[in-house]
Amino acid sequence: MNIDELVNRINELARKSKSVGLNEEELAERAKLREIYLGNVRRNFRAQLESIEIVDDKGNERDGNRNLH
Repeated sequence: MNIDELVNRINELARKSKSVGLNEEELAERAKLREIYLGNVRRNFRAQLESIEIVDDKGNERDGNRNLH
């Protein structure tokens, strides 16, 4: 399932939850899909942070190693 399909399904379940409610199977599916989505967000954010280069005022690259875990 790609990210667009994932978000669409999460939104479908959210709309149904607000209108008629969700059964146990749908609640479990929603929880699983949310965890997958959040995992993707965390991985992408971590990759962005790890790609940042820190440079001081003189143009020297600084040690940007941080503990992100």
